[in-house]
Amino acid sequence: MNYREHEPPHFHARYQDYEISVEIRSGLIEGRMPKRALQLLIEWAEQHQDELNVNWQRVQQKQPLSPIPPLD
Repeated sequence: MNYREHEPPHFHARYQDYEISVEIRSGLIEGRMPKRALQLLIEWAEQHQDELNVNWQRVQQKQPLSPIPPLD
């Protein structure tokens, strides 16, 4: 997440030369990423929905983000 973000709530992910944007609530993805990396990212986002929403609120208030652990 970046501090100068716009609605809807989303986060960015990078893998090698790929970058995507993922809407937190809907899971809508913009961009491209290899299938396996994308599957892992989606699973991670589903596991950490609450933390992603909290960090979105923190970004809107210009507060430091809380770390989110890797996939279980």
